[in-house]
Amino acid sequence: MKKIPVGISGRHLHVSREHLDILFGKDYQLTVLKDLSQPGQYAAHEKVNVLSPQGKLLESVRILGPERPASQVEISRSDAIRFKFDAPVRSSGDIKGSGAATLIGPNGEVKINEGVIIADRHIHFSPEEAKEFDVQDREIVSLKIDGIKGGVIDNVLCRVHPQFRLDCHLDTDDGSAFMLSTGDLVGLVKSYTINK
Repeated sequence: MKKIPVGISGRHLHVSREHLDILFGKDYQLTVLKDLSQPGQYAAHEKVNVLSPQGKLLESVRILGPERPASQVEISRSDAIRFKFDAPVRSSGDIKGSGAATLIGPNGEVKINEGVIIADRHIHFSPEEAKEFDVQDREIVSLKIDGIKGGVIDNVLCRVHPQFRLDCHLDTDDGSAFMLSTGDLVGLVKSYTINK
């Protein structure tokens, strides 16, 4: 069985052009720290603090580029509990009705009324890779994890696009639960039987 590489995503932030101007100064440009697994995506040097509506401060949250149409904070469930954020599980970009926060940069602050989420589990496929794994865009599959804390992870969304490259994105809670690290390999499961 061909395996899928895993990327464990820590808490991070996507910012709009408007908010970047407020946080860092007009016409500020993000600087690349390192490229990410998906073409054109990168971790920036820049970080901001994120304040919950209840006054808990999540410090030094890294920005990922490039800029997005709307600002969005992606955290784990552990972060949400510890720092008192309302954060539903959503796909990236699906922020309507999600949690609020205040973003604090070196030059200013921005209050967002929605945009704090826990990112869903998902796998990026190019169309060719999707064909190889026999999956469709928006299909829900499972993952088989080997190792000392192996198991099966359900509710994993398949995302297919010509600009994507094969990579499974899990947050730090999922990674810790199964003792996974970025670069580990997992199997794709489309169906399995539960004994009753």
